[in-house]
Amino acid sequence: MSIEISPSGQPFAASVTGLDLSQPVSPDLVQEIRNAWLKHHVLAFPRQSISDDDLERFTRLFGPFGDDPFIAPIPGRKHIIAVKRAADETAPIFAETWHTDWSFQATPPAGTCLYGITIPPEGGDTLFANQHLALEQMPDSLRHRIEGRYAIHSARNAYAPSGAYGESDRAAGRSMDIRPSADADATQRHPLIKPHPETGRDALFGCAGYIIGIEGMDPAESWDLLSEIYRWQTQPQFQYRHKWQSEMLLMWDNRSLLHMATGGYKGYDRLLHRTTIGST
Repeated sequence: MSIEISPSGQPFAASVTGLDLSQPVSPDLVQEIRNAWLKHHVLAFPRQSISDDDLERFTRLFGPFGDDPFIAPIPGRKHIIAVKRAADETAPIFAETWHTDWSFQATPPAGTCLYGITIPPEGGDTLFANQHLALEQMPDSLRHRIEGRYAIHSARNAYAPSGAYGESDRAAGRSMDIRPSADADATQRHPLIKPHPETGRDALFGCAGYIIGIEGMDPAESWDLLSEIYRWQTQPQFQYRHKWQSEMLLMWDNRSLLHMATGGYKGYDRLLHRTTIGST
């Protein structure tokens, strides 16, 4: 079996055709997909009619399952969560801010798989920002200020009971099964600049949101620097905009990207199933 890898025409990302992910994938093809993933950072697999079993099997080809805190898995599964929104839902769009998945963990996940089941006819694009490019094009004056520094990551602003997805959000009738917890108050330190564990290429890691401060800096000074980094790392020249189709599987590299959801599909149901590729 041969596959075709077609670059998106944007700064990064590619589509992969010529294989059926409802069937087992040979080790040679797995390596070819991994190489393309590391090169393009986002891979889209259109026209894939797959089950939850298939989604889990594909995920395991690229690492162990990651731990998904604060969001309950779908019934009967341990490793699949539903990213969903009802047509009449009024709660804010889930994940409509730039972030790196679960960067507040001691060992953040390597990647994420997301499979489109119910896709509205408009809106709902996912945006990605390449953090290799953002670092490589960063002005020396800014880069010198962050080299060697560690960021303090935490889920408290999102998933603590008082956070954005806390008790008041549950009361707003969100259809996703989010479970806020005091565990979100925990913190974890990561360098602002991290080499990719497979390619060795340096990238910015994380952004304001899950990053709540910079080690060794007072809060006001660290927030000013985090804001400056955020404005730089999320610029359009570093972005890829992904347009969804039903029966499309997407996988992205959590170690080299930021991403965010977008709205624009009011009045339509939306459902995707998500797995997390853990780090080895």
